[in-house]
Amino acid sequence: MATKKAAGTAKNLRDSQPKYLGVKKSAGEKVNTGEIIIRQRGTKVEAGKGVRIGKDHTLYAANTGIVTFRNMRKTRFDGNIVVKKVVDVVVTA
Repeated sequence: MATKKAAGTAKNLRDSQPKYLGVKKSAGEKVNTGEIIIRQRGTKVEAGKGVRIGKDHTLYAANTGIVTFRNMRKTRFDGNIVVKKVVDVVVTA
């Protein structure tokens, strides 16, 4: 005979840690060199002038300036034209 009551295991009590993705600096904000502008999975937003891309697709400022966003028409290899969002850092004097 069993000395303990049978109990099932709960499989839905585990959860992954939050990744804190998204836009960190909005349009018009001043950024210094190396400050993170957007954390993303894949290149949903492209890097423009004054912006570099990290190995995890994080966009960060390459120089000090003001953050601006714009739309860009891009032609893919199969000929399809897509509109992508682009972030730039405009250098201020």
